[in-house]
Amino acid sequence: MLTLVVGGAASGKSEFAESLAAGFPRYYLATMEPWDDEDRRRILRHREMRREKGFETVECYHRLERLALPGRGWVLLECLTNLLANELAEEDPEGLILRGVEHLLAQSREVVVVSGDVFADGEDYPAETRRYLRLLARLNRRLAGRADRVAEVAAGIVIWQKGGAL
Repeated sequence: MLTLVVGGAASGKSEFAESLAAGFPRYYLATMEPWDDEDRRRILRHREMRREKGFETVECYHRLERLALPGRGWVLLECLTNLLANELAEEDPEGLILRGVEHLLAQSREVVVVSGDVFADGEDYPAETRRYLRLLARLNRRLAGRADRVAEVAAGIVIWQKGGAL
């Protein structure tokens, strides 16, 4: 089963996605590549928080299709926006990510993908940023089409767009 959870920054989307975890093992698939000490501290803090919730953290910044999970379980991919930024230099980042999600589904009971809603500000961005935003929008649409469930989180309020709570 595939669930897509979309929301803006600090909307509560990650907490909601974590609450969907049903069963064990639980894998938190971290995609934020650390660039400095602040990033590393943030990752350590998040790793501890999720361990208390029963998650094993697996870091994967690139090429999900190469990842072999330790066991068949429940996967939280956090988050698509970071993963796309990491894969942006690849020839076909969209295809690479979609194949990676299918690879995760093949070795999991359930995959929950968290993605950002970064399209509402109306700013005029440089060409590379616009390319990133277009790719993220297409990925969100394609994953929503493939997903069994899609939820949008705004200000901590969950709105089921497809499927719904089990």
